[in-house]
Amino acid sequence: MSTAREYDLIVYGASGYTGRLVAEYLSQEYADDGNLRWAMAGRNAEKLAAVRDEIGAPADIPLVIADTSDPASLKAMVASSKVILTTVGPYQLYGSELVAACAELGTDYVDLCGEPAWMRQMIDAHGEAAKQSGARIVFSCGFDSIPFDLGVWFLQQAAKQKLGTTLPRVKGRVRKMKGTFSGGTAASLKATLVAAKKDPKIYQLLSDHFALAPGFSGPEQPPADKPQHEDELNSWAAPFVMAAINTRNVHRSNFLLGHEYGKDFVYDEMILTGPGEQGKATAEHVGNDRSLASDKAPKPGEGPSKEERENGFYDVLFIGEGEGGKKLKASVSGKRDPGYGSTSRMIAESALCLLRDATDTPGGIWTTAPAMGDKLIKRLQEHAGLTFKLED
Repeated sequence: MSTAREYDLIVYGASGYTGRLVAEYLSQEYADDGNLRWAMAGRNAEKLAAVRDEIGAPADIPLVIADTSDPASLKAMVASSKVILTTVGPYQLYGSELVAACAELGTDYVDLCGEPAWMRQMIDAHGEAAKQSGARIVFSCGFDSIPFDLGVWFLQQAAKQKLGTTLPRVKGRVRKMKGTFSGGTAASLKATLVAAKKDPKIYQLLSDHFALAPGFSGPEQPPADKPQHEDELNSWAAPFVMAAINTRNVHRSNFLLGHEYGKDFVYDEMILTGPGEQGKATAEHVGNDRSLASDKAPKPGEGPSKEERENGFYDVLFIGEGEGGKKLKASVSGKRDPGYGSTSRMIAESALCLLRDATDTPGGIWTTAPAMGDKLIKRLQEHAGLTFKLED
């Protein structure tokens, strides 16, 4: 990647709901960082300027005009920055040209994508170009899938140190969560369902746990589409709506790490709903909930109030199991609601980690764990309100 760029980081989509949260976070958390040259980008200069004023960002933060429908403007933006942070989704509708430009021009890229079929298409189309140009393209740098991808990685690194081996079976269990999924997540789900109806190949990718590990097919994974009782945790568990993307990213991380977790690695995710009949009833309700794909789901550009974002939280438990009764537990918890307050911080720190810390990571299309690992964990704990810890 060329270092002769006008900007270190551009937030593309800064006038949208999540993009403005990212811009607000950068302007506040890094207000005294005179070495960070960043800009806000979008389609409309007036909207960008209004957002810049509303969030209290410095008046000299540059505004860059770029539009997916204008390839020249998109390419000019990509050529001007070391890293592009994009919140403009659904990515299958608005992201392909941007990934192509970043891969061609050697510009690093982070997004909030939860669209595995599109991600596989980008891997196939631009993976080699990114390796050649030095562009580090990292998908899914928000609630999907950082706490889960890095949570499994954190557990496996501890297992190597404490047990002398990684663990071939890991369960991800969401213990607590307060907050809403983003309108972007809902829009991405709807766009994916529409695309799958039109193209059987997309449906095949969506049903493949190893869709993001080209050429590899691992062991059968446990079904996690119905409520089940977790005897060890004395709780019912329900299907977790983000599992369809998180599990794919975790398996891609294992693939990119040379199957450090093992070629027989098994991973699933569910959300705990409590013990007894109440827990069972809640699990059944969650399992039957289709609201994220309905017209009642939040729309892109909509989101919770600042108070709701600040009062949100999440807590995810990871249980690793190996031969001979080997077992290890770890957890990842986060302050603020997962879909907005925490996600906006996670993607910002991912961009800064590529820029400043993970400088040895070569070009290619990555997941967060192999691309940034403990460097990103350190940033998330110091700046973004996340906690990674081992449990008894």
